[in-house]
Amino acid sequence: MKQQLKAFGLAALTVVSSGVAASAEQKIIRFAHDSNGEIFDNPNHACASVFAGIVNTGSNGSLKVEIYPGGQLGTIGEAVQLVRDGVIEVSNISAGALASYYPRIDVLNLPFAFANNGAADSTFNGPFGKALAADIEATLGDVEVLGYPDTGGLFVVSNSEKPLASLEDMTGIRLRTMTLPSHQAIMNALGMEAYPLAFSEVYSGLQTGVIDGQMNPIPILVSANLDEVQQYITLTNHLYSPFVMMFNKDFYADLTEEEKDLVHTAAQSCESAARGISRIIEASDRGLAGLVDKMEITALAPEDRAAMRDVTGVAFDTYMTENHDEAALELVELLRVESAKANETRYFGE
Repeated sequence: MKQQLKAFGLAALTVVSSGVAASAEQKIIRFAHDSNGEIFDNPNHACASVFAGIVNTGSNGSLKVEIYPGGQLGTIGEAVQLVRDGVIEVSNISAGALASYYPRIDVLNLPFAFANNGAADSTFNGPFGKALAADIEATLGDVEVLGYPDTGGLFVVSNSEKPLASLEDMTGIRLRTMTLPSHQAIMNALGMEAYPLAFSEVYSGLQTGVIDGQMNPIPILVSANLDEVQQYITLTNHLYSPFVMMFNKDFYADLTEEEKDLVHTAAQSCESAARGISRIIEASDRGLAGLVDKMEITALAPEDRAAMRDVTGVAFDTYMTENHDEAALELVELLRVESAKANETRYFGE
């Protein structure tokens, strides 16, 4: 499989790069992702574009970033291996794509960990984010983790049956989840019937009634036109699953210290761009502002959110204990501690 992916990537690069000449001194950084190539349309391409702009203008020609959007060089599932093999140098990897290489990514599925997006950003920029990056690097051995760009923000639940305002309301709703057992355990604990399904089948599944609902960040819900086949949204904010920005370790090692500093600076701005465009989309007519006239939107009362956090927390802890090692449990505990600190922070307040 590894050689097949490498051959596929090299063949694709022959086609798209055959007319590009680079000097012997210039180092080409290929940034591939599977989102569309519109900078204002999704956080993935916004991140890649900002990263490329900073590296290309700040390296005086020693580095050049080439962006390959839309899955040109492989699917998101193949991107991990393509980065590891050096077929591409960098990509934003989803938690689902990373899971088969790094099972401890399940720690990110701690339910109801974050009170808001700001708390999530702060947590991933702090001790937890650094510990997770170090563990990914040590486990895989051939990548550098540059950051955690936003995939769209906190998860909400949509459905076509009724408003979901309490734990009792959720009983019996057949909800699509990713094919991650931890997601299924969490949603089943809420009384729902978790139904794993490929994202490409979600729209038709909702349209035909195979499933009643789904969970995703608002920008993903809107970009997939799920508001056409859903009537209700509940702002559960129950999960946060950022990309992991992964860079090929051998290529990174060959950079000068100045080039490494520039790459990290660009990655930090890439994170900010992804987070910013996600918040902008949420607030625009492509987000909640546009959905308010199309769907009924419910925000959870604090006591209902607490009840949901309690039952899902027990289910998640049981799942992690039964399926993961001590290192994973330590990461979960660190996430729990650091997210609690971030949730209590009132920025520029008392």
